[in-house]
Amino acid sequence: MKKRGCGIGSMWYGIGNTGLPNPSGAFVQVLDDCTVIIHTGCADIGQGSTTVLAQIAAEELGVNFNDISVICADTGVTPDAGKTSASRQTYISGNAVRKAAQSAKETIFKKGAELLQVPEEELILKNYQLNSLKNYNIQISLKEIMAKCREDGTLVIGHGWFNPQTKGLDKRGQGIPYATYAFATQWVEVEVDTETGEIDILNVVAAHDVGKAVNPMAVEGQIEGGSVMGAGYALMEEIILDDGKIINSSFSNYLIPTIKDVPCVNSIIVEEEEVTGPFGAKGVGEPALIPTATAIANAISNALGIRFYELPITPEKILNSLKTANNTNKNQRDF
Repeated sequence: MKKRGCGIGSMWYGIGNTGLPNPSGAFVQVLDDCTVIIHTGCADIGQGSTTVLAQIAAEELGVNFNDISVICADTGVTPDAGKTSASRQTYISGNAVRKAAQSAKETIFKKGAELLQVPEEELILKNYQLNSLKNYNIQISLKEIMAKCREDGTLVIGHGWFNPQTKGLDKRGQGIPYATYAFATQWVEVEVDTETGEIDILNVVAAHDVGKAVNPMAVEGQIEGGSVMGAGYALMEEIILDDGKIINSSFSNYLIPTIKDVPCVNSIIVEEEEVTGPFGAKGVGEPALIPTATAIANAISNALGIRFYELPITPEKILNSLKTANNTNKNQRDF
C-alpha cells in the first residue's frame, strides 16, 4: 500500500560570520576601450558568484555585462574576500564590488564634469553615456572620457571594502550577530510504500526570501540544488562509524541522490529588498537546503502517523517503525 503525506519546514539563517569581522575587498578598473576588470578574492565554487559580481559592476557602471571580466581567488593579484561560506559572497563581496565600481565612477564623473562644465552631482552614467539630469542634450560618451583620461595619465580604478557591522552576543543573549538574515519555507509531498519502505518525493515547493534576485536563474539553481541536497540528508546520507573510523568512505556505500532521485522543485523567489545589500540582494546558499529535511520528515509523519526523530529516514527505519506500531496496536487490542 502506498500512502501520501505533506509537510512543511521553515527556517531563518544569518548571513556571514557570527559576530566576527567579516570583510571583503575588491578592485574595479575601467580600461581605455570601456571594458571593465574586477579583481576579487571571492572563490566561485559553482554558486555563480562570478556572474553575479559582474552583473553588480555592470549595473553600477552603466555598461554591458559582456564587457566585464572577473579575476577571482588569485592571492597574487586579488584582495582578500574571505571564505566562500555562510551564504556571504553575494551580500558581502557584492557590496565590496559595488563600492569599488562607485569609486571608479567618481573618477569618470570628475573628468566628465570637467569636460561638460557641469556639477558632478548633476550627472548620470548609463549605456556608456554620461548625461546631465537637468539637460539630456548635455552629454559625453564614456569612450571620450576614457580617451581624455588616457591623455592625462589618469587611471580609472576603484577599491571597495565592506565589513558588515555586527556585534557578538552578551551574557543576556543580546547583540547583532548578523547584518542580515535569510528566510524560507518549503512544502513537500511524499509517497511512502508501506510494503517496501521506499519513499518517493513527489513535489517540493520552496519559497525563499533572497532580498533581490540579481540573477533569477542562478537563484533557482541554488534552490533546486539545495533541495536535492536536503533530500539526500533526509533520506540516505549517513556517516557510519566503527571504533571511530568511517566505514562507508566511498560513494559506493555513502549514498547521495542521483538524477533519478531529483523531485519536481517549484522555486518561489520572494523579493523583499535588503537595504544594506548590493541592489537589495542577500545570499541563498545554505538556506536552500536547511528546511528540506524537516519538511520531508513532517510529510512522512503525515503519511504514516509515525514521528521520526533520527535522520536519514531509510526504508529499514520505515518498516521497523511500521512493525513496532502494528505490534503496539495489536497488543492494545488484545488487552
